[in-house]
Amino acid sequence: MTRLSDDTVQAALSGSQWSRDGDAITRALDCGDFAGAMGFAARVGELAEAANHHPDILIHGYSRVRLTLSTHSAGGITQADLDLARQIDDAA
Repeated sequence: MTRLSDDTVQAALSGSQWSRDGDAITRALDCGDFAGAMGFAARVGELAEAANHHPDILIHGYSRVRLTLSTHSAGGITQADLDLARQIDDAA
């Protein structure tokens, strides 16, 4: 996987709920309650497993989920991160 340029990442994130955080992209969601947060995390886990691309998932504050995507082997953001972000958006 090839690391994407800063311009490519910025264009891909424009208008989305994802933001750049160094060599990763992140998104935070409020799922309403703890069960909603756990259920959403499980859906993301299924998508990630199918894509063989695994985000960091943080469940905090009772109902909040923070997702972080980066391709560690490429040292930054790749098309795999953007593709999984779109799938997560669809699941949200």
